[in-house]
Amino acid sequence: MADLKAFAEQLVSLSVKDVNELAKILKDEYGIEPAAAAVAVAAGPAAGGGAAAPAEKTAFDVILKAGGANKLAVVKIVKDLTGLGLKEAKDLVDGAPKPIKEGVAKAEADELAAKLKEAGADVEIK
Repeated sequence: MADLKAFAEQLVSLSVKDVNELAKILKDEYGIEPAAAAVAVAAGPAAGGGAAAPAEKTAFDVILKAGGANKLAVVKIVKDLTGLGLKEAKDLVDGAPKPIKEGVAKAEADELAAKLKEAGADVEIK
């Protein structure tokens, strides 16, 4: 338990440069893309710093606000984008507003939103 606490303290004290290097190592060597975690860790020390400049947002969430009139087309797109089964995708669309993808790059978020909007869905990027 003490080792985990020490590890957590090390993570929280990382600089933005160190967090970016850690993210690169995790991606290149282990195939893990820690976009959301890197932003959360980087935001922790910056929030308490006061004088630190606000970091540019690099991770975005694609939120489905409503399925729209052509809900079947939206369900099919959600199924393809998320890898969910048909029933799970339908439940997600029926339960809107729900996140479709979280912690993705701006370009990917825009692309996903465009596909969903084309099908008639009401989408928001946060």
